[in-house]
Amino acid sequence: MATNTIRRPAPAHTRKDSADLTAALDAIRRIVQSLRVSARAAERRLGVSGAQLFVLHALAEAPAHSLNELAARTFTHQSSVSVVVDRLVRRRLVSRSRSAEDGRRVVLSLTTSGRSLLRSSPEVAQIRLIAALRNLSGPECRVLARHLGRIVREMGATDEPTLFFEDGMQRPARSSATPRRSRTASH
Repeated sequence: MATNTIRRPAPAHTRKDSADLTAALDAIRRIVQSLRVSARAAERRLGVSGAQLFVLHALAEAPAHSLNELAARTFTHQSSVSVVVDRLVRRRLVSRSRSAEDGRRVVLSLTTSGRSLLRSSPEVAQIRLIAALRNLSGPECRVLARHLGRIVREMGATDEPTLFFEDGMQRPARSSATPRRSRTASH
């Protein structure tokens, strides 16, 4: 009995290509697994996401004098940090206050509750990942960024990046009847 299956030719990879591909995928899997385990530990132990814990650690170093400054310190986009900060403010782990030097600016800092939570926090994988990337030389980091960027483009994964393992990072769509508040004063 004949079947109508389409046979695709096997990829023309050598054993070395296959070993290199496996090694690259295994490294990516290990990084993602480390980030996922860290995020789960934060949620289970503290009730905050891994992204929220990462932002709390960034603010523990020093208050941020704008969302843009905090975004730079967390190596992510301002809109992603904004969503995380909103959640942390609602939980009273982070406070927003007007800058003494410039009343148009908002200073973000840890509250007493935020500091207390950090004292019992598990290790944050994002901090280890950033440290490992900083251990690369400038040229090594540029080559890695270039190759990872190419992979992202070829995968079609071109959405705006968010902080690791922060669910619901996109802001809800606003209806046209809801006026947008000017955000320039808070940055």
